[in-house]
Amino acid sequence: MSNVFGAVLQQGYVVPDIDAAMKHWIARGIGPFYMEHLKEFPGEVGGKPVKLELKAGFAYSGDQQIEVIEPIGPVASIYSEYLKDHPEGGLQHLAVFCDGTIQEKLDELKAKGMKFEVRQTYGDQHAYIDSVDQPGVMMQLMFRGEMIEKMFAIIKEGADTWDGKTDPVRGIDWSSGTPVVKPRAA
Repeated sequence: MSNVFGAVLQQGYVVPDIDAAMKHWIARGIGPFYMEHLKEFPGEVGGKPVKLELKAGFAYSGDQQIEVIEPIGPVASIYSEYLKDHPEGGLQHLAVFCDGTIQEKLDELKAKGMKFEVRQTYGDQHAYIDSVDQPGVMMQLMFRGEMIEKMFAIIKEGADTWDGKTDPVRGIDWSSGTPVVKPRAA
């Protein structure tokens, strides 16, 4: 466990082909994956507003969540930047929950003397930060909210009860305002 950030709950891999990445993990017995296709997803990259398109898939191995992300389209993001430097893909971030707000955690890190840069955000729910002195794998700060915990509980239960074969890739639909499992859209 990090004595700065707390327990790492997720490994985030940026990949050029999400289907190939999920097959890689599924072949190792990790799944099922729950996938989202986000279009016009609002965020900020380098402090500038953007609307991103990406596919993200989530699964668990024990208590560790595996996320695979495929950026889509021409909008620059930390994900497309990562693939530019690592075209084969790889581990791009580690995620942790914040028990307070993202801003409170950022303020706490500054007070501890950490030098970091906020590289990308999704409102006040997620912030990706990178060390100024030791850049590399980023840290994703996630607000511990009811909906994200509900989604993670669905994914965790799926992993705990999965037979290793049935529906290895499933969809997550947020259109009702809450995460609902659906068959994966083509």
